[in-house]
Amino acid sequence: MESRHSIHHVLLLVLCGLSALCQCSATGVEANQTVVLLVNASEASAKKIPDTLFGIFFEEINHAGAGGLWAELVNNRGFEAGGPNVPSNIDPWSIIGDESKVIVSTDRSSCFDRNKIAVQVQVLCDRTGANICPDGGVGIYNPGFWGMNIEQGKSYKLVLYVRSQESINVSVALTGSNGLQKLAAANIVAADVSSWTKVEILLEATGTDPNSRLELRSSKKGVIWFDQVSLMPTDTYKGHGFRKDLFGMLKDLKPAFIRFPGGCFVEGDWLRNAFRWKETIGQWEERPGHFGDVWNYWTDDGLGHFEFLQLAEDLDSLPVWVFNNGVSHHDQVDTSSILPFVQEILDGLEFARGDPTSTWGSIRAKMGHPEPFDLRYVAIGNEDCGKTKYRGNYLKFYTAIKDKYPDIKIISNCDGSTSPLDHPADLYDFHIYSSANSVFSNARHFDSAPRRGPKAFVSEYAVTGNDAGKGSLLAALGEAGFLIGVEKNSEAIEMASYAPLFVNDNDRRWNPDAIVFTSSQMYGTPSYWMQHFFKESNGATLLSSALQANPSNSLIASAITWRNSLDNNDYLRIKVVNFGTTAVIIKISLTGLGQNSLETLFGAVMTELTSNNVMDENSFREPNKVIPVKALIEKVSDNMDVVLAPRSLNSIDFLLRKSTSSNVDTASVLKSSF
Repeated sequence: MESRHSIHHVLLLVLCGLSALCQCSATGVEANQTVVLLVNASEASAKKIPDTLFGIFFEEINHAGAGGLWAELVNNRGFEAGGPNVPSNIDPWSIIGDESKVIVSTDRSSCFDRNKIAVQVQVLCDRTGANICPDGGVGIYNPGFWGMNIEQGKSYKLVLYVRSQESINVSVALTGSNGLQKLAAANIVAADVSSWTKVEILLEATGTDPNSRLELRSSKKGVIWFDQVSLMPTDTYKGHGFRKDLFGMLKDLKPAFIRFPGGCFVEGDWLRNAFRWKETIGQWEERPGHFGDVWNYWTDDGLGHFEFLQLAEDLDSLPVWVFNNGVSHHDQVDTSSILPFVQEILDGLEFARGDPTSTWGSIRAKMGHPEPFDLRYVAIGNEDCGKTKYRGNYLKFYTAIKDKYPDIKIISNCDGSTSPLDHPADLYDFHIYSSANSVFSNARHFDSAPRRGPKAFVSEYAVTGNDAGKGSLLAALGEAGFLIGVEKNSEAIEMASYAPLFVNDNDRRWNPDAIVFTSSQMYGTPSYWMQHFFKESNGATLLSSALQANPSNSLIASAITWRNSLDNNDYLRIKVVNFGTTAVIIKISLTGLGQNSLETLFGAVMTELTSNNVMDENSFREPNKVIPVKALIEKVSDNMDVVLAPRSLNSIDFLLRKSTSSNVDTASVLKSSF
């Protein structure tokens, strides 16, 4: 979490004084259009926003988990990525030494029944004799996921399994990318490893290199087998395996829920490559891993069903489990044969929610979590509504789950926003990927959606295509306008989440994404920062608001009241997107405040997301080019003017009622509320 503080500190605080009806703008632009925003703060017109409205969606895409949030540094740790037949490809493992000194191959000699592949290193050279090993020895190395980020002063836990018919002397090292600079080292010396032997070593780094690699070398002639080689930082979040800096970016969004593990990752191009939860639990050494054939890379499934549930708990978010319903992109299970798949999901629910003495709950307990996870939502499939077997399969899953877990809310893949569903559901899924103009205009899509019956789950939304680039301001503004529409229609919508969440910059399978990272760096795109404007909306109160004389419908606004947990005070937040190309004066008129009158002593805070060019993006070189900027409005009233810059997202937070029990500096809280 510490690494996030530096990002927060770069949020600029711009002070601008106001007279009672002065105009305030952090950009200093001239405005020649005036629009009135009426906000009715009376309880009679207010509506409760669902506690679950804004959350996040995690899919294993773009190496979001493997080589990302999941902190495992070794890529293809079990040598299984090359397939079950031998000899096989061990990529990205590489050989140290030429073929006169060492021969590396694979065989099926592993001690783990579900991952039979092990690597065999035949050392042909020796310390003496005609074939002398080069300095340091020969062997294999792993570069991780485009480099391992090794940092001076930090420790890394190495676990591996080794076997040999002779005594061994293996040097283990973390080195720079060229193998010359040694950052940490240890030796494995053993007289008898004739049976598979587990070795654990704590490596302390004496240097830093974000492109490091792990080396296993020997200068002793003989044959050595290695399997299940893992290297984990010891400072993961709570020791749960999550990379702290990336986890912190998620935590900062205050997500009410996390949808996982996909997405298309759940379906698979073919069912044989779909995510199967039972293959991802238990000891990590025994997980077979699988090839995700939609996004075309191997995952060892260290980030499995248990870890996703743990991630939700660590984020204080509700888990939303998306499972395969016997349908992939190219093959489907007939409904007459679906019952074994149904039972697999019932077992998965017992794993998450069952008593620790139950069959599957006991496995969860053995993994360190005897208490049930708070799993309340499941989605039957992903984007499968048009598949021929979906409805038949769906009903089998629905009936079985409701019979055993009647409280669980079930999400259908079919859209119920414009016409009623033809099957039972608690929620229906809605996805939108389009241009900025289209996404912005879809803010009104749910205006006429049913208020009774299944609620909408907007589980995937984003601006894509030319408007988006790799994450533009324009994309964020289109999405912000859409989310204001979601907020204003929250009677019909229970949840919404952006997609995709993460991208490793070395493996862009999809553009844009919310968070970009490498082994050692990260930044939020404008779409990530846009979501911060909505993180206080969960469980807040939606006020009645209306824009008058809205030019070309380029503005959209909402108003909420929310309780700040830092100072226990109530605030009124107005959000406005100016999607137009000219500045606009907003004349804010607040009525119905009653006893919740504005606290004028501390003023208000205006937060603005904009830039000089609507296609501006953040990058590793300029990670803070497009981020929220704050301005303190020192004097406020219930009738005041504010200037909105062109192409901007804005929020204004007014203090409504100061708690008598609060000892917190309210002015400081206002300044740091983003």
